[in-house]
Amino acid sequence: MSTFQAPKGTYDLLPPDSAVFLAVREALSAPLRRAGYGYVETPGFEQVELFSRGVGESTDIVTKEMYTLTTKGGTELALRPEGTASVLRAALEANLHKAGNLPVKLWYSGSYYRYERPQAGRYRHFSQVGAEAIGAEDPALDAELIILAVDAYRSLGLRTFRLLLNSLGDRECRPVYRAALQDFLRGLDLDEDTRRRIEINPLRVLDDKRESVQKQLVGAPMMRDHLCEGCKAYHEQVRELLTAAGVEFEDDPKLVRGLDYYTRTTFEFVHDGLGSQSAVGGGGRYDGLSEMIGGPELPSVGWALGVDRTVLALKAEGIELELPAPTQVFAVPMGEEARRVLFGAVTELRRAGVATDFAFGGKGLKNAMKSANRSGARLAIVAGERDLAEGVVQVKDLESGEQSAVPLDGVVAVVRERLA
Repeated sequence: MSTFQAPKGTYDLLPPDSAVFLAVREALSAPLRRAGYGYVETPGFEQVELFSRGVGESTDIVTKEMYTLTTKGGTELALRPEGTASVLRAALEANLHKAGNLPVKLWYSGSYYRYERPQAGRYRHFSQVGAEAIGAEDPALDAELIILAVDAYRSLGLRTFRLLLNSLGDRECRPVYRAALQDFLRGLDLDEDTRRRIEINPLRVLDDKRESVQKQLVGAPMMRDHLCEGCKAYHEQVRELLTAAGVEFEDDPKLVRGLDYYTRTTFEFVHDGLGSQSAVGGGGRYDGLSEMIGGPELPSVGWALGVDRTVLALKAEGIELELPAPTQVFAVPMGEEARRVLFGAVTELRRAGVATDFAFGGKGLKNAMKSANRSGARLAIVAGERDLAEGVVQVKDLESGEQSAVPLDGVVAVVRERLA
């Protein structure tokens, strides 16, 4: 046993399970790349104020869950708890919005950090694939991102996820709703922390998961009853576009999600096979976030999908992804000259695009063939002194056991043909 272990609430990705995570990341990002989203990568830490301004002072993320540190120069930094604020900061800093082609469409993948009570599906270090469309207010853009997420989930074979949809209004209609909700909440029996939240961001109280709070929220005013005509029309267009694309959704008037910057379209993907941590992804429109962090007015929309949660959803549905074999060919030399010659053949095969491994460590034939079988390779290339004297190697099919001599200078062509 090592002296050290992974920190509480984190995990290590190791083969063979790591191959599933890589396949999920690829599947979640593939629809985005086809839709013109370019890759962006931001630092793992940012100035604390970026998240306190953007994510919101009243959110659990900022008040309880951020990992913060102070540099030797006195700068307050935070490990990124989410991706949107960082990506928008990077786009503004690089003036991508001034290039004349809006929206700026970006996707990203990385690790994020929140100090939470660890449980199945909830970690202190987690992985997400995200997408942001910056600088355009268009219901078709909201619908596009939702459809791309649905297509990504479907490409993995997931079928029992649900899409929850809501509108949180805008600067015109939300203040009226906010006042009505505050009046309602002030009459409830709530703890001091929740009462303070009523004054800062009352919508966050609707997102409180405690049963004692949810029971009291029966009859609370809903945003849908306070939407202005513009927001009603916008939301209806999003709904119509999703329906036309064959995307089923459930209207959820209590859906607010855990970040303060959302406006209008808000959505969440849930999977009922995951227990209490049922959300596998979500997002929405954040038309005022750019101004919150010091940028110009840039209406935007985006989402983040959890890689960890998606892997758990696959397990819940009993789905096993068809993954390419990590090794297709395994080379087994017998003798020093064969080691030199077969190592050269291995390099040729790899350069030809064939996943090939080698019996390292001077193993005997029996142990080397065991390694070949354990590798999952389809073919083994075996050579000894007699083979080399004749200018051939033995190519063995590890599934059928059939073996034949192949000219050394033709081994790449023969192997590719047999693997095809």
